[in-house]
Amino acid sequence: QVQLVESGGGLVQAGGSLRLSCAASGRTFSMGWFRQAPGKEREFVAAIRWSGGTTYYSDSVEGRFTISRDNAKNTLYLQMNSLKPEDTAVYYCAAEPKTVNLVKSQWGSWGQGTQVTVSS
Repeated sequence: QVQLVESGGGLVQAGGSLRLSCAASGRTFSMGWFRQAPGKEREFVAAIRWSGGTTYYSDSVEGRFTISRDNAKNTLYLQMNSLKPEDTAVYYCAAEPKTVNLVKSQWGSWGQGTQVTVSS
């Protein structure tokens, strides 16, 4: 399993921006971001394919969040703009998807998470 370490979380006012990073211990292929709010199940946020860089987003973040990666640095990013209080959650990065459908897939490796809190 690849080791994943997220960073970049914090407290921000509504309408603000944050950029999350996820450093991988080795080469990864398709990767994704998920989040889990208190009392809720973990949900898909965004994913990016290794080959071609095709990206996928949940409806709730489409147009506000941008996923990207630097393959040379084995690092995944999530640029979050126009943040809303409902974006408050622990954000996790994931690697090693089990299926080609990145939105529905189970994932083999997870980071420890980084807290994002958006105040109103």
